[in-house]
Amino acid sequence: MRVTLEIENEKINDFITLIQSLDYARISEEIEIPDWQQEEVLKRLTLLEEGISSKRNWEEAKLEIFKK
Repeated sequence: MRVTLEIENEKINDFITLIQSLDYARISEEIEIPDWQQEEVLKRLTLLEEGISSKRNWEEAKLEIFKK
């Protein structure tokens, strides 16, 4: 079973020390990127390289998204 926790930055070192003291738990920093997501990124990069798609900065995108 995997559990995801959100811990305040100033408390993370104490939490890691606690988890490391347990013999039945481990901390893994492995991040698994699903195949579909990797394929989507490659597809979008190809579209950009071929000039079929364009990009814009986050500030421009945010204005369009939140004006609705």
